[in-house]
Amino acid sequence: MNQIQEYDLVVLTEDIQVIHKQTLKQILLRRGQVGTVLMDFDQQAFLIDFADQNGVTYAMETVAKEQLIPLIYQPIEILAS
Repeated sequence: MNQIQEYDLVVLTEDIQVIHKQTLKQILLRRGQVGTVLMDFDQQAFLIDFADQNGVTYAMETVAKEQLIPLIYQPIEILAS
């Protein structure tokens, strides 16, 4: 399995509550919400940037690896045995 790396796009596997960066109000990030990995904490947790369609960050949150799935763009070639 590939490791999650900085700048990878990831999705949440469950809902989490966070504080909105500008309004400081609680918001709910939903399962399936897309974010960008900014920092790797020994493959145990990651600082994730959550931004809107215009690239404006509305939340940054440290999320456990178990709560993330990396987006995959390329298939893996199956070698004939």
